[in-house]
Amino acid sequence: MSTVRLVDIAGVIRSKNAGPFELTLDIMFRDAAWYQRVRQSGAISAARIAALYGVTEEDVISIVAFDPANALKITLKRPLASGAIGDADVYGAQQHAPLLGLTFEDPAS
Repeated sequence: MSTVRLVDIAGVIRSKNAGPFELTLDIMFRDAAWYQRVRQSGAISAARIAALYGVTEEDVISIVAFDPANALKITLKRPLASGAIGDADVYGAQQHAPLLGLTFEDPAS
């Protein structure tokens, strides 16, 4: 198996607020084949996201596959409410960075 970087197969990797207490991470794949491979491999799981973000698995609220967009939507609890004292990213727009280094084994190789 070969190692694949998420940034090489995703067209969009972004984050944003999902209300004041939650954060959404969106991964939109360049094509349906890569989307299906990653989705079916289980490479993006609550355990992996929790480890990547340094939170508990319970803080990973959901991972939703959206086939029409070849996308995965991950929702996490925010450590601080948006705009609270100490919050460094009111819009949640810079929280996707840990995903940029994500790699996994390509099950098709």
